[in-house]
Amino acid sequence: MRALHAVSLLSLSLLLAACGGEGDPTQARGPDPKLPEPQRGLLPSMKIAEPVAWGQEKPTVPDGFSISAIASDLKIPRQSLVLPNGDILVAEGRGGSAAKLKPKDVIASQIKAKGNTQVKGGNRLTLLRDADGDGKYELQTVFAENLNAPYGLAFADGKLYVANQDALVRFDYRDGQTKADGPPVKLTDLPAEINHHWTKALTISPDGRFLYVGIGSNSNITERGLEVEIDRAMVWEVDAQTGAHRPYATGLRNPTALAVQPGTGQLWTVVNERDELGPDLVPDYLTSVRDGGFYGWPYSYWGQNVDDRVRPQNPDKVAAAIKPDYSLGSHVAALGVDFSTAAMGQGFAEGVFVGEHGSWNRPNPVGYKVIFVPFSNGKPAGEPIDFATGFRGEDGKTRGRPVGVTVDPRGALIIADDLANTVWRVTRN
Repeated sequence: MRALHAVSLLSLSLLLAACGGEGDPTQARGPDPKLPEPQRGLLPSMKIAEPVAWGQEKPTVPDGFSISAIASDLKIPRQSLVLPNGDILVAEGRGGSAAKLKPKDVIASQIKAKGNTQVKGGNRLTLLRDADGDGKYELQTVFAENLNAPYGLAFADGKLYVANQDALVRFDYRDGQTKADGPPVKLTDLPAEINHHWTKALTISPDGRFLYVGIGSNSNITERGLEVEIDRAMVWEVDAQTGAHRPYATGLRNPTALAVQPGTGQLWTVVNERDELGPDLVPDYLTSVRDGGFYGWPYSYWGQNVDDRVRPQNPDKVAAAIKPDYSLGSHVAALGVDFSTAAMGQGFAEGVFVGEHGSWNRPNPVGYKVIFVPFSNGKPAGEPIDFATGFRGEDGKTRGRPVGVTVDPRGALIIADDLANTVWRVTRN
């Protein structure tokens, strides 16, 4: 362990000397980001801001909006789902496995853990209810437990779907139900060996026929070999009745959240890109997802930018790689996405909210906020707008880390904060 510690400290000091500051992050955001040259051969800077409690503070939101904590003392809330009657389900848990990881991955996992909650994951779904509509969720109860790192949630036609880290499962649901009738039915297994990226994002088609599951890679750039990447770094399409599945889109390193665009049925995702190319590469991104599309990983990034660390190279794959729609900036760690509605009001009626968990691997941290990406004619248009900030304060300390963002059709934004173990609700005044 002393040797690993020495290696990590040496790598960190070398990177800081080579990289200097964070550069101008605005150059790496939007539909046509200006990408710097890669800085190869260096481990990423490992920097996590010191976690502290919110105390009397809370996140900052735009004028005309208010934010309040509607649930606390949770066990690592990740994603949420608003049910037809207005109840909110929250998936709680911590997944992954340190088994079979290489030394540098163990070091990275240890560094990242310092900036995360030390609470044990709940492996459950918690239900929140505001029975009288006053904005205070007086009921907080366990809907289902004994799950395995639940993350993605979806609902249609009386069926509640949950993406555990190792399986897609289904509960029957009755309107107003506060506790599951029994254990879920498994639809299909999901790749879970090693689980370098364990989260399984989930959404459902408007007609309820197909589920879409985001499955992250098992490495940074296939350094463990291609055999551990089978069925990974892709979005699956799963038949909601039978569990039969097929690759829907590939080359997506870690698709951490999925959403279907209202009115069009178009699938969108946010993706966490690769590490170890410097603090300003590679941009995490928001993109529409094409059936049969390939998005570059591991051979290239942001279209045809070749990653020459990958062996063997594949020029045909590089040529076929689709450039994403919108750069969110490098290492912001986008973990949540949902489409807005007109109920959110002027300025925030058309576009997506994105939860940015925050970087651990650059000298000057970025992310740690919820942004709004405006859309025009069905596509991202313009600069992102900070919507909920203050998760990492001006004092350099971290009070929260946003994960899932869910738009309540009634005009509220639900934010899961997995550091403070809190769910926040933002409403118009």
